[in-house]
Amino acid sequence: MTFSDPPIAFDRMLIMGNGGAGKTWLARRIGEQLHHPIVHLDDLHWEPGRYGIARVRALRDEMVKTAAERDVWVMEGVYGQLANMVLNRTTILVWIDLPEEECIANIQERGIQGGESQTQFDGLLKWVAEYRSRANNWNSFEMHARLFSVFSRPKFLLSSRAAVTDFAGRLSISFDEAIDERAQISE
Repeated sequence: MTFSDPPIAFDRMLIMGNGGAGKTWLARRIGEQLHHPIVHLDDLHWEPGRYGIARVRALRDEMVKTAAERDVWVMEGVYGQLANMVLNRTTILVWIDLPEEECIANIQERGIQGGESQTQFDGLLKWVAEYRSRANNWNSFEMHARLFSVFSRPKFLLSSRAAVTDFAGRLSISFDEAIDERAQISE
């Protein structure tokens, strides 16, 4: 896995995948490395402090468009419809496609979050388990595959936890090398 010119290609990275795939973990690592703001689509989709209560769609869409207009960002989420809204601004796309069993295990390990109830947590686990079987749904394997296939800029499909970790590590090394190369050119 090599990166052509991280300072350019990584201006606006979109990370998508199933719940529990590691999107937030990867976004945080990359955001820290590149000093880019991180946009969690969950934060834009749900009402603040009201897990399970979606924002008004027009407000949510406006917030997503405003975030996408920034010069640099790392954006992550499961929401295919929102990903589709920002795809034209995205300079690199990462799809984390782990087996549902791994995603469920990750969610169980992190436990209940953000004010969700046990019933909502159980619903989330069921929803994550149905990733590949959901049809005609923006938040599905089918739609993520479609978005990935039409994206014509640099893109990466990460299909194991090791690949996700390796991607974050290689980005760090590649970015440091690019900075060193530019410093030597300007000397």
